[in-house]
Amino acid sequence: MSLTDFIAGLPKAELHVHHVGSASPRIVAELAERHPAAGVPTDPDELREFFAFRDFAHFIEVYLAVVDLVRTPEDVRVLTYEVAREMALEQRLRYAELTCTPYTSVLRGIPIEAYGEALEDARVAAERDFGLVMRWIYDIPGESGIPAAEATLSYALDHAPDALVGFGLGGPEIGVPRPQFQPHFDAARAAGLRSVPHAGETTGPETVWDAVRLLGAERIGHGTSAVTDPDLLDHLAEAGIVLEVCPTSNVATRAVETLDDHPLRTFVEAGVPVTINSDDPPMFGTTLNGEYAVAAELLDLDEAGVADLARAAVRASFAPEDVRATILAEIDDYAG
Repeated sequence: MSLTDFIAGLPKAELHVHHVGSASPRIVAELAERHPAAGVPTDPDELREFFAFRDFAHFIEVYLAVVDLVRTPEDVRVLTYEVAREMALEQRLRYAELTCTPYTSVLRGIPIEAYGEALEDARVAAERDFGLVMRWIYDIPGESGIPAAEATLSYALDHAPDALVGFGLGGPEIGVPRPQFQPHFDAARAAGLRSVPHAGETTGPETVWDAVRLLGAERIGHGTSAVTDPDLLDHLAEAGIVLEVCPTSNVATRAVETLDDHPLRTFVEAGVPVTINSDDPPMFGTTLNGEYAVAAELLDLDEAGVADLARAAVRASFAPEDVRATILAEIDDYAG
């Protein structure tokens, strides 16, 4: 069996993958046909050009254009269920924590109650039909500031879907200081939600420090710039704070210049726990299987090493203990 084939069949968990950003061209085209006024192309070639990112700011622009296609609770349900189908059947995912941004959907007229109901309806159906266990992380869109943070906290505390496990912070980092969101993360953590902000993707290591010290981060989305601060690497390693690494995404958004420049190996050699993730896979022309293959090349891994990456994701997840145990046993059986 080739390493590519081994990865394809390996049971996996994913912890850093965006709900809307997981919409494949097939799903985007379906939503675009339902909402032609949004201006998103439906032709496959035009969609590929549409997803050709120039930089992080352009990625955000395109991402929000796709967000604008999700306008009704039925759009949320269809998107979620179809994303789950592709994760389970094409990527051998057994567990996924999807980062959702309800604030943008509510702005487009979807009541938060209906939004949560649509997520849960799709989740239950996907677990029944595909064997994929899903959990939600509610993400503050940082570019929308304190009003978005207050609204997202309210959604998480007052309208939480059954499978909500985490509280995050995404969007642009430049000009969006992390300290302003400390009260919101304090309240979310007090309610039992886990802290998983993005940090250090397009700004320096000080943003990661803020996420750890002020937001109580248990995992960091990306964290690529941590590589420039040896003290930070030591702290992440000693505290067991996981970096959710997304190699292809980091190149696409210019967080790193090339895959050869990616700090993944440095993180591992420094003892920092890492997981491998796809972020917004169709938008970046990748898959979770593809990211495992990239990581295997960057780290010179064989099948046993790749299986260890899969185990690391399960252990770093917020999955129930019985789900963790089941998937770890499946990995052991497969790799054995």
